[in-house]
Amino acid sequence: MSELGHDLHAAFPQDADTLHVLKMQDARYRDVADRYHDTTREIARIEAGLEASLDERLETLKKERLAMLDEVAQMIAARKAQAA
Repeated sequence: MSELGHDLHAAFPQDADTLHVLKMQDARYRDVADRYHDTTREIARIEAGLEASLDERLETLKKERLAMLDEVAQMIAARKAQAA
């Protein structure tokens, strides 16, 4: 699977403006976004056969990526609540 479908803007297309604000103002968001990007890239390399990995490692990476998506969703919700 391509990495293209797994960026944060693809995951939260309706929240592009909020993601931009978080990127500019929230160091914690930037850290999570960087880790999300790195994890997604690693998953893509494993799935493409460019990097060897055990199935358990791949599953762990996917679970970590989902946890990061949840964390970003919480940050988006918190930011929207502040703006309201």
